Amino acid sequence: MNVIDVQELTKIYNSGMKKGGITALDGVTLSVPQGEIFGLLGPNGAGKTTFLKVLLGITQITAGTALIGGMAPSKPASRERVGYLPENYRSPDHLTGLGLLELTGRMCGVRQKDIDARADGLLELVGMDRWANTKIRKYSKGMQQRIGLAQALINDPEVLLLDEPTDGVDPVGKVEIKEALKRVRDDGKSIILNSHLLTEVETIADRVAILSRGKVVRVSTVDEITSRQSQYEIEAGFGSKLIDIPKEMGKKISLSATSLIVELEDPEMVNNLIDLLRMKRISIRSVKPFRISLEQSFMETISSRDEGGL
Repeated sequence: MNVIDVQELTKIYNSGMKKGGITALDGVTLSVPQGEIFGLLGPNGAGKTTFLKVLLGITQITAGTALIGGMAPSKPASRERVGYLPENYRSPDHLTGLGLLELTGRMCGVRQKDIDARADGLLELVGMDRWANTKIRKYSKGMQQRIGLAQALINDPEVLLLDEPTDGVDPVGKVEIKEALKRVRDDGKSIILNSHLLTEVETIADRVAILSRGKVVRVSTVDEITSRQSQYEIEAGFGSKLIDIPKEMGKKISLSATSLIVELEDPEMVNNLIDLLRMKRISIRSVKPFRISLEQSFMETISSRDEGGL
C-alpha cells in the first residue's frame, strides 16, 4: 500500500518578475509505500520543501494529483494521521517539553488519556525525558529539534514529514535521532525525509529521489544509487605483483597492495577474474560490488543533468 502517491504533480508560483511564474515542481511522479524511509535530495531550489507543503495542503497544486493516506491534501482529514517537523522549527518557549506535547496533542484532536499514554515514551524515544519539565527557552537548538520530532509523533501518525530534522543537532544527537527514526519505521510508519546531509540519509533511507529544478531525476534504493554497475573491488594480498586484465574481460581501474578495482564487460565474468587471480596464487579475502558515497552519486547525477540541459 502506498501512503504517498503523486502523479504528474506541478506547482507554479505566480511572479511579477518572471512571465509565466516560477515552476517549483514540474511533472513529479513518485510513490512511497508503507513502512519506508524515503529521502528527498536536491540542491537549494529543487522543490523539496514545496513538495512537502503540497502534501500538507499548505500550498495548492497547479496540475497533476497527489494523495496522502489515500486522500487529497485539500481534505483536512488527510492530515489527521500525518506528523510534521518543519525546517527551522520553533515552538512557544514558555512551554515545557511535556507541555508542548500536550498542546500539540490537543490541537490534533488526540484524547488526553492517549496523550498521557504516549508522551513519556516519545520523550524517551528522542532522548528528552530528563528535560520534560524544563522550559523550551532553555533548550539548545538540538534539543528543540528533538522535542520537535516528539511533537510530530504525538498523534501516532501513519506518515511523518521531516524537513531537515537534524539541523543544529550535535553528533551524538544525530545518531540518536536516526535510531529513533528507524524504530518509527520498524513500527510500520512511513517517513519522508528532506535533508541536505547526504551522509546521514545514506545510513537511514530505504529509497531516495533526486530532484533538480523541480523535476525528478532519479528514484532508487540507496544500494542501487551507490553501486557501480559491473565494477568490483577485490581485496587480496597483491603486494607488488602486476595484474593485467584481458581486454575481453574488462579493464583495471586501480590496483594497490591490498585492493584491485575492475570494471567488467559482463558481471558474470567476475568468476573468470577470480579464477585468473587464483592461478597467479593470489589469496583473495573478499569480492564485492564497488560502491561510491551517496554524496558522490548525487553530485554526478546533478552534474550530468545540468550538462545534458534537461
